[in-house]
Amino acid sequence: MIYTEFAKFYDDLFDATLYDRWAHFVVNKTKGIQKPPSEIKILDLACGTGRLAIKLAQKGFQVTGADLSEDMLTIAEQRAREASVDVPFIQTDMRNLDGLDQYDLICCFDDSLNYLIDQNDLETTFKAVYDHLNSDGQFLFDVISPYQATEVYPGYMYNYRSEDAAFMWTSYEGDFAPMAVEHELNFFQYNEEKDAYDAYNEIHRERAYDDTVIKDLLSQTGFLVTLASTDFGDNPFVRETKRWFFSTGKD
Repeated sequence: MIYTEFAKFYDDLFDATLYDRWAHFVVNKTKGIQKPPSEIKILDLACGTGRLAIKLAQKGFQVTGADLSEDMLTIAEQRAREASVDVPFIQTDMRNLDGLDQYDLICCFDDSLNYLIDQNDLETTFKAVYDHLNSDGQFLFDVISPYQATEVYPGYMYNYRSEDAAFMWTSYEGDFAPMAVEHELNFFQYNEEKDAYDAYNEIHRERAYDDTVIKDLLSQTGFLVTLASTDFGDNPFVRETKRWFFSTGKD
């Protein structure tokens, strides 16, 4: 959730086709909202560099993006200008959305909620989202599963190299929370002035939550029926899969 130098590499490293699938998931859910797209207000929470927010704006929705990282939002604003779309981007902590508007739909993808290590923070975020949804509003999000955190990620390695940059990602089992994982990210960017590489290092920590915990917290917050699925909402819920998708609402 907290990115510094990583923001400069993010767009090049991330699989851009995933944003099309997230957008498809959101658009399908908006079909239940009795408004034309131009009147549907969406908050893309933990929006990163704004790719999804911009895609949704291009489909005619009123979209706002919010993220904690100033670096990510700088890229998002530049991307919105290049796309000629009007998307306001706001720097905020997802646990406190004071000052933001009310929305018909709030989404939070790319396992951003897994960065909330303390379960109380997850509950606080659910409450903040609930308070900023209209009476019939929807909340859509995804999380990595316990299977992903405990079976897939530990020992995972990914390396990327281009002419002027390199990236190494290594994941380890975390001991700071249940079902936790720690990602060590190392970046090397060529500096022409020094004729050498600048090196950066970041540690990202995530934890998984059982689906029953997620559903209980949502219910305690006031959300009604919660639907869990996999594969961007296209397939039924399977516990032993990498990523879960949730959709819930107020009424």
